[in-house]
Amino acid sequence: MNQGRTVVNVERTVVMRKRMRCTGVAIAAVLTLVVAAGVGCKKKLADPFPASGAVAGWEKSGKTQTYDAANLYEYIDGGAEQYIGAGVVGVSTSDYKFQGSLEATVDVYTMKAADGAKTIFDADPPTTDSKSVQLGDAARLYGQSVVFRKGPTLVRITAFEAAPGEGDALLALAHGIEGKV
Repeated sequence: MNQGRTVVNVERTVVMRKRMRCTGVAIAAVLTLVVAAGVGCKKKLADPFPASGAVAGWEKSGKTQTYDAANLYEYIDGGAEQYIGAGVVGVSTSDYKFQGSLEATVDVYTMKAADGAKTIFDADPPTTDSKSVQLGDAARLYGQSVVFRKGPTLVRITAFEAAPGEGDALLALAHGIEGKV
């Protein structure tokens, strides 16, 4: 009679081990799918630069260049430390032309946190020729540039020469970028 119980117990143990193995394989398969889905669904950062013609009068005139914190000094010679100290992740930069003549450079800085963008924005205080404008979380329009921050992003658009209506043109480009960051 004890032998019968032993055989039944051994059979139960074998069945339980098979179930556990199947359950372990199923769990591993589910985890693999979850990880694969997470990697496959990772949100790609949107390109903050409007395509040519997306903002009336503006044409993108070059390829976008990117720099991360490690090589930021190649782009901002002498000023990279301020951005690195504020938590810059990287900067993307692209050139534009307005109506074929007014040239401008757009720099989009991505920071680790919104506080970093605020720190850099606040480091350039308003001047007598600047004015606050409605754009992002905070913005200023200077003579030949506009700077704004939105969340962890700081955007600086700089025109290379003065031109009639440049402030309105720069603001239009800024609004086109704001909608993408």
